[in-house]
Amino acid sequence: MSLPKTVRIPARFCGPPTSANGGWACGTLGRLIDGPARVRLHKPPPLDTDLAVLTSADGWAMQHGDALIATANKAVAPALEVEPVGWAQAHAATKRFVWRKNHPYPTCFVCGPGSGTSGLHIYPGTVGGRDIAAAPFVVPADLCVNERARPELIWAALDCPSYFGFGAFQNEYKQVLLGQLTASIVTLPRSGQRCVVGGWSLGKDGRKIRCRSALWSDEGELLAEAEALWIELREP
Repeated sequence: MSLPKTVRIPARFCGPPTSANGGWACGTLGRLIDGPARVRLHKPPPLDTDLAVLTSADGWAMQHGDALIATANKAVAPALEVEPVGWAQAHAATKRFVWRKNHPYPTCFVCGPGSGTSGLHIYPGTVGGRDIAAAPFVVPADLCVNERARPELIWAALDCPSYFGFGAFQNEYKQVLLGQLTASIVTLPRSGQRCVVGGWSLGKDGRKIRCRSALWSDEGELLAEAEALWIELREP
C-alpha cells in the first residue's frame, strides 16, 4: 500500500454537519494498519481539508496544522460471542429506529435520515427478544474498489450501529460523539452484497459508553467487528 502524506475527508462523509463521521475518519487512518486497529479521535476531524498523515511511536497520526486529530495503532480483535442477526430480523428491527425523527445529526453519512442519496441510511432498531439493535445494509457500488468495499466504508458501517446497541434501549436520547473505535475486518464484502449490521452495549460509566458491533453477510458469515467508546456530551 502506498502511504499518503495527506488525506482529505469529503463533506459527503460527515457526522455532525461540520466534521467527519467518526467511523469514516477512523477508517481513513486505521486502514494503514495491517490487521485489527485501534483509532482514537482527539478532535473532530474537519471536512474537505488537507490532513497530514505522520508516523507515530507505535502507529500513525493525523494532524491539522499543530492540532492532533487522530492516532492509530495495532490492536487485538476480541472474540465475538454474539449470534448473527438474520436479514429478515434486521428489516423488522430497522422499523423501530429511534432517531428517524429529531435526529441530532440528521445529515450523518451513516445513520442520518437527511443525508439524501449520498448516505448509507443504516437505521438500527431493537431486535425482538434480544439486547441488540440491527439494520440491513447493501454495499454501494460507488464506494468499492475492484468490486470490494473500501475499508473506510466498513469502519463507518460499524460506527453508528454500535451506539444504537445502547441508545435504542434508552428512554432518553442524548448527543454523543465517538471517542475511539477498534475494528477488525475479516472479509471486505462485495459490491451490492446484502449485509446485516448489529450493535450491543457493554455498559456505561459516567459519560463513557462502551459498545460492540458486527457486520455479517445475509447468510450469517462474520465480515467485520468493532468495539467503540462513545462520549456523552455535557449539557449546554
